[in-house]
Amino acid sequence: MSSPASTVVSSPGKVLLAGGYLVLDPAYSGVVVSTSSRFYTVIEILPQPPSPAHAEGPVQIRVRSPQFLDATWLYSVDLAASEGIRVESVAHNTNGASSKNKFVHLALQRTLTLAAELRSAGTLQNTLSYGLDITIVGDNDFYSQRAQLTANNLPPTLASLSKLPPFNRTNVRLPDVHKTGLGSSAALITSLVSGLLLHLNVIPIDSFATEGGTAAASEGRKLAHNLAQYVHCLAQGKVGSGFDVSAAVFGSQLYTRFNPVVLEPLMTEDAPNRPLHPIISPSNLAWTYHVEPFKLPPQTRLMLADVDAGSDTPSLVGKVLKWRKENSEDAKKLWDTIDSLNQSISKTLLNLSAIAEKNPTAYRKAVKYISTIQSVQWLANPNIAASDNHIDMKEVIEQFIDAHNLSEGIRDNMRMMGQRADVPIEPPEQTALLDACISVAGVIGGGVPGAGGYDAIWLLVCDPINCPTEELPASRVERVWSTYTGLDVSPLLASESAAKGVRVECLDTVPGLQESVHAH
Repeated sequence: MSSPASTVVSSPGKVLLAGGYLVLDPAYSGVVVSTSSRFYTVIEILPQPPSPAHAEGPVQIRVRSPQFLDATWLYSVDLAASEGIRVESVAHNTNGASSKNKFVHLALQRTLTLAAELRSAGTLQNTLSYGLDITIVGDNDFYSQRAQLTANNLPPTLASLSKLPPFNRTNVRLPDVHKTGLGSSAALITSLVSGLLLHLNVIPIDSFATEGGTAAASEGRKLAHNLAQYVHCLAQGKVGSGFDVSAAVFGSQLYTRFNPVVLEPLMTEDAPNRPLHPIISPSNLAWTYHVEPFKLPPQTRLMLADVDAGSDTPSLVGKVLKWRKENSEDAKKLWDTIDSLNQSISKTLLNLSAIAEKNPTAYRKAVKYISTIQSVQWLANPNIAASDNHIDMKEVIEQFIDAHNLSEGIRDNMRMMGQRADVPIEPPEQTALLDACISVAGVIGGGVPGAGGYDAIWLLVCDPINCPTEELPASRVERVWSTYTGLDVSPLLASESAAKGVRVECLDTVPGLQESVHAH
């Protein structure tokens, strides 16, 4: 919190490392990593009416997204409407009718409705006062920075990206932006809904102070999760798997989805004709999702790249689900195989964290050693493989070899599913790029995130401490990307989020945030 009058909340993006397609079915789980790139919502109260004419009029809410052109949306709030809370889009005075923003509109309408149910319309009226001024921005990684790098004569490298100003302006309207697939809509809605729940005193101020999975989370965090899932599904017009919202709320995790039936009574864009809280409440047992905390091993680094080819995720998913329905026996066998590999890689990576804690010296030495050679050579040295002096180090290396083999096994089986469903889950161009990256010294594994296709890759690389930058595996990978000719590869700055899921921020400690809020 930056002052009693303002609320600042952030939520991370996501990468689905394992569990593409399977995560749609509650029988299976997905390995989701939350990213260091985050969305920020800043909520400030209007100290006075926007104009004298509004002194006795409806509450006004202004929402701005200063990274885009024409991205200001005005809403009037009627707390006494016969059908419940009414939030209506108002034509923007300075530039005519502003473009619609369904995600923001529904987030405001449904969150205010829930707030009125839990706190009464009168209390809500007092909290809102004359209205709210809301600013929403996302870290640069959520949007392609190719045009900005070109305009500054900078090559597409991590060093170049770090030179761009935070919350860089895209110079396009919101519908025209090129997204990078980090889950911008889920992170946006989660930060906005969570910020409003806090600001309107619907959930306690410490709701996001504790972390963990579903077992350890506060009731406030769970309520924010359920409401954000609902708003996100409503805005998209369908009930998706929800892993992106779950990552935005809880951080990195092994995710098992909720049964879509829980939201069916509320899936109409008109004002809901029934109370929200009985369905959205964490005490509603129909919310069957499960979140088990997950983290990548120490001294490793997640690397992401935006591949400028793009895929239509809904059509990929539709074709795979059609194939699964028509070939249920074969599909079940393949999905069970992939699920077993996904569960194993999750356990192996978590086990590496446990070993690092138990034997930090052997772990550090092992990471430093394998970061200098290709994975096929990790146990080729007889001094390590057969020596009693290196038993602890060998145990660490064997776990990293398991992680490598499991990630390659997942790739093999996902490609097989793509071939059977006639869908480019890992198309040949991506296979060639990934093979080139994974053969680099110190690279543990990689793949195409989520539903796959042409638009992104992920890699897990060793990140040894006290290593010169030019000798880091990440630097070697960057050299592959910068010289690669088969596809246009542009790195993203994001790594795994150390801050987990939703968190409360201070306005003046996030670089560039205060400037964005006060930019006009």
